[in-house]
Amino acid sequence: MKPFIRYFCSILFGIALGVSVTLSGQENAQQYKPSLNYPLLLDVIDTIETYYVTELSQDELIAAAIEGVFTKLDPYSNFLDKQEFSNIRDANKGEYFGFGIEIATEDDRITIVTPFPNSPAEQAGIRAGDQIVKLNNHNVDPSKLASLLKEIKNHSQNNQSIVLALTHLNMDSIYEVTLKPTIISVQSVTAELLEDDIGYIRLASFQDNSTKEMVKQLTQWNNLELTGLILDLRNNPGGLLDQAIQIADIFLAKGRIVSTEGRFFDANSDYYASPQTMLSHVPMTVLINKGSASASEVLAAALQENNRAKLIGETSFGKGTVQSLIPTLMEGNAIKLTIAKYTTPTGRDINSKGIEPDIKLELDTVTNDKTVPIIEKTTIHAIKAKSAETELFLNSAITWIKTHS
Repeated sequence: MKPFIRYFCSILFGIALGVSVTLSGQENAQQYKPSLNYPLLLDVIDTIETYYVTELSQDELIAAAIEGVFTKLDPYSNFLDKQEFSNIRDANKGEYFGFGIEIATEDDRITIVTPFPNSPAEQAGIRAGDQIVKLNNHNVDPSKLASLLKEIKNHSQNNQSIVLALTHLNMDSIYEVTLKPTIISVQSVTAELLEDDIGYIRLASFQDNSTKEMVKQLTQWNNLELTGLILDLRNNPGGLLDQAIQIADIFLAKGRIVSTEGRFFDANSDYYASPQTMLSHVPMTVLINKGSASASEVLAAALQENNRAKLIGETSFGKGTVQSLIPTLMEGNAIKLTIAKYTTPTGRDINSKGIEPDIKLELDTVTNDKTVPIIEKTTIHAIKAKSAETELFLNSAITWIKTHS
């Protein structure tokens, strides 16, 4: 298989991935090197502004220069204007404005990684793994992903609809949907008590309050004799890395959780579990699929490699880098920059590879009329009724728990 070139959309149509720390733009200002050839850059901008056949403003040329810088970096790094920076912070609180999709290029195809819960994308029937063929009736070019993302972002910022033509995974027929941007609220943690006292927790993303909500839910079950615990990370695109580490620590009494490595000192860390745990005696399974990415992969790998849980489902997305939000000297703007790569507790680099589940489910024969669901009702029957795929995942997890409890 060709190497994956993966890229997640900006916050206007998805939740930011793996953003773990915010650095200071003022600190970076002190590191500016006087040897940099700024006069040449200014001369180029001034010459184009003065003599180019089509009139371009200085602001347009500076924006183009900034865009050019980021083409030399990985696809997860980008410049955030005031609105985008605000949106990314709102998303970490569980709310964002957009269409509700994460996009990547995979095998020279533009692919949907995750449709977000209760988003226009999910409601339109878009599934993880679907491939975009056209945007607004124009064929898409996988080599020009940045232009595609910019067009989608502009439509979202201007509250305009987009028209997508897509194909489902392993299907040739094309279907078309019209998506209108809206405010989307994502509840990080939802839970159900299933048959035979099996606890089910759906972790949709890693937000500011995810650890607090997880502890709150587990505390409610603390006095119950749970026979098992199912943690559902399907279609979880990531979010705040520190939240993934803290949640892993809840379930682990010892062992490494994750390691990060970068060029500057603070980007190099080893994170270990503390002795305090919750429900440590309860057999545990974790559900993952191709839409499980970034921070959710950190959590899944930590539980798998420390022998705390069995992973069930599909190979995960494979995003092994960490981004940081760095405010610029111009107030309100920021840079989302890849500052480190991470490895799993045993030292594995899962970037562009993903995490292999302990029990791999073959989904090709599963008929599914809807995307992977989010829990909305209060019974296991309602959960199962959402899709055949979900029933397969849940039944596999329940079966494993019953044979190991």
